[in-house]
Amino acid sequence: MGKMETTKVDGANMGLYVATPSGTGPFPAVAIMYHRGAIDDFTKDRADRLAAEGFIAVVPDLFHRYPDAENPLERLDDPEIEADIKATIVHIKGKGAFGGKMAILGHCMGGRVAFLGAAREQAFSAAVIYYCGNMFKTWGKGKTPPFELLAGIRGPVIGFFGNDDKNPSPDDVKKIDAELTRLGKAHEFHRYDGAGHAFQNFVRPEQYREAAEKDSWAKTIAFLKSALG
Repeated sequence: MGKMETTKVDGANMGLYVATPSGTGPFPAVAIMYHRGAIDDFTKDRADRLAAEGFIAVVPDLFHRYPDAENPLERLDDPEIEADIKATIVHIKGKGAFGGKMAILGHCMGGRVAFLGAAREQAFSAAVIYYCGNMFKTWGKGKTPPFELLAGIRGPVIGFFGNDDKNPSPDDVKKIDAELTRLGKAHEFHRYDGAGHAFQNFVRPEQYREAAEKDSWAKTIAFLKSALG
């Protein structure tokens, strides 16, 4: 089981859920960008599972600036998110057990954020993307949508999508796939029939699809072990 820790961003506290493998390391790390459910049972489960596989998993609380907002997702701002990602990288690098490479992973809104982080930060050697919506929009004071930043990605990408999803739709996924190909970025996308948005999320049984969840997670672990060592 992980635990909550704290770091500073722009002079304020930001919480992070941190799950660390047993042993002394050094271990590679994965920064997890959560879905709209924030640091809920699903997100903690993904972090704990990654730790069990030998990765330090760190989940920043991207909603920390808006503790009283009814819908903090509507308040998110790309420059603030980038600051949170930078602080997460610093927090990971400060871990005595960390050593080697670092990846970024995200679900839903976190998939979009993971693309943003992978494009902006050289620290990330790989990216894992789950059903990333709103790739063609900016948030808050952002000037460039993540889709237009894909050239900045420096490592391989793996992505997972449901063919019944509306955001991203299958056409959106094709567009992202084609752009990564045009840019010469190593990537592999996996699409699942009979699955829509949030198919990994067991907290929402109406959306959860067991076969797609198990297959995508197994592929995620294999990808991270290959990319990070």
